[in-house]
Amino acid sequence: MSEKPINSTINLHRSLGPNGPIIPPLGLGSWNTWDRMSPDEAVAMIQKAVKNNAGLFDVGSYSSGPHVDEQSSTDALFGKAFRQSGIARDDVTIFGKVWLWDWPRHTFREQAEHILQRAGLDRFDAIVVGAYPASPDVASIVVKMNELIADGVTQAWGISNWIPTDVHKALEVAEELGLTPPVFAQLKYSIARRSMGEGKNYSDLFRNGTLTMQASDSFEGGILAGKLNPERRIGLDDGGIREQIVAAYPEIERIAASFDATPAQAAIAFCLAYQPTSNVLFGASRMDQLESNLGAIKLATEKGPELREALEQFWLDRGVPAGWLDDPQTARVSW
Repeated sequence: MSEKPINSTINLHRSLGPNGPIIPPLGLGSWNTWDRMSPDEAVAMIQKAVKNNAGLFDVGSYSSGPHVDEQSSTDALFGKAFRQSGIARDDVTIFGKVWLWDWPRHTFREQAEHILQRAGLDRFDAIVVGAYPASPDVASIVVKMNELIADGVTQAWGISNWIPTDVHKALEVAEELGLTPPVFAQLKYSIARRSMGEGKNYSDLFRNGTLTMQASDSFEGGILAGKLNPERRIGLDDGGIREQIVAAYPEIERIAASFDATPAQAAIAFCLAYQPTSNVLFGASRMDQLESNLGAIKLATEKGPELREALEQFWLDRGVPAGWLDDPQTARVSW
């Protein structure tokens, strides 16, 4: 007998931007994940995710910039597990991530083909342009990403944590040149960190349908899932509010319980219930984590607005990062 999918009657698949691919509501990240489980566990994780509205996989290379000391093999491990899973390429959504740390010396094409080769993949459904130098050549980024689209390396592209000024410039350049613009923004967004996703400049782009959002780092490195003292490396503490988030966790946990939910489910459902969100990306290194997190879909569908209202008090980064609209250089350093 085949396994019955969790939440099989719920369909939250949304378009990635105005002309992007249709994607599942949940996705699995690759940083510090596939290298923390056995090969068999990785295969089972992929199969479970695909059957249960979480068949998006973000595959990055973590061997440059601030990740240079990691020399992670997580991209290759994912690729091997995916091939062994027996799942067809057309039945999943795969995002790649390219970095600006050493660009253009290491071109987007080189970075993308490096990941594809290591993971044994033929293409990406979308590529995220991440990291942030002091003065990015936005026009060149738009042109180079469109070359990858033209060559079938990816279908769409988006940005990760860019300041709004540069996002608007990318949109303007694409329109002027008749090229494909970024269609989504992968942003830090959570119960506690909402300023990027709900700040005026991004929310205006979301409201008019120019972009959708992929919410990332929604667990604050595991803290909002109950790991108050993470042992592994986690994302930057923009604005220095992490201690406040740790202090708020017990009350967040209590509120989640009032919805018969775990804190992790509440964290994901909070993001899913925000209309501009097309996907929530999270890390899971154990099957029980994935199985529990899948319950966030039902929670968001049935009680999303009530949950967001109950957690409203925990918007802890109002105005953070300081000066992110008035001082782009400060924002770049912070992000």
